[in-house]
Amino acid sequence: MLNSARLLRCELPYDRDSLAGVIESLVEKNAPTGDVYIRPFIYKPAIQLTPRLKGIGDELTVYMLKLGDYLDLQRGQKAIVSSWFRVPDNAIPSRGKLSGSYVNSAFIKDEAEEKGADEAIVLNTAGKIAEGSSCNLFIVRNGVLTTPPITSDVLEGITQRTMMQIAKDEGIPVDQRPIDRTELYVCEEALFCGTGVQVAWIETIDGRPVGNGTCGPVTSRIREIFFDVVRGKNARYADWLTPVRAKVAV
Repeated sequence: MLNSARLLRCELPYDRDSLAGVIESLVEKNAPTGDVYIRPFIYKPAIQLTPRLKGIGDELTVYMLKLGDYLDLQRGQKAIVSSWFRVPDNAIPSRGKLSGSYVNSAFIKDEAEEKGADEAIVLNTAGKIAEGSSCNLFIVRNGVLTTPPITSDVLEGITQRTMMQIAKDEGIPVDQRPIDRTELYVCEEALFCGTGVQVAWIETIDGRPVGNGTCGPVTSRIREIFFDVVRGKNARYADWLTPVRAKVAV
C-alpha cells in the first residue's frame, strides 16, 4: 500500500508500523465474529478541474467488509482468456493497487461472467499471461509452480509471495517467467490467488480441462497449508499473523 501511495505522490504521516496499528485498532474496536476483508484507502479530497496528483493533500480511510467467498472454493473454477488486455505499466501501473485500474478489472470480470465462466485470465500487451481480473495466477508445468514475473504488468501480490514461499519450504520448484497463452492448455495445474480470492484451483480454461480436471497435488498441498496458516493452525508461519484481542463492552 505504501508503494502504491508513492506512485500517486501521496504523503501521509504513517509508516508501515503505524499504518498496521490503525488496522489493528479497527479490528479491535469492531470485534468481528467471522471473516472480514480490510480495505485501507488513500485518497485525495481536493475538488478541482485539473487532473493532477501533486500538492492537493491526502487522506486515509480504513473500513471492513464481510468477506464471504469471492469465488466458490468448494469446487474448481471455470476460466476463460479475456479479450481485454491488462493495462500496461506505462498507462496505469498494475503493480500499484490503484482504484482507477479496477475499471479494467471490471471489463474483464463482466466478460467472464457473461460467457458463463467464474473468472478470466488476461494477457498483457505483449501477448503474455498477466493475471486474473483482480488476482494473481500460477500454473504447474512439469512439477514446477510458475507465475508471471513482476515485469508482466501484474500486481506484486502479497498472497502471490506467500504461495511461492510455501512452495519453496515444501521443496516444490518455483519459477517466475513469461507464460504463453498456449501453456494454459497443456499445464498440469492452475490456480488463482489473492486476498479476496484466497487460493482457488482452476478446473477448465477456455473449455479445456486443466490436467485431469481435478485439484492437483501441488495446488492441494499449497491450499492446505495456506488455510491452516490463516486460521492460526500452522506454527511455522505464526509470525505472518497479527493477534488482535477484541474489546468487549461490559
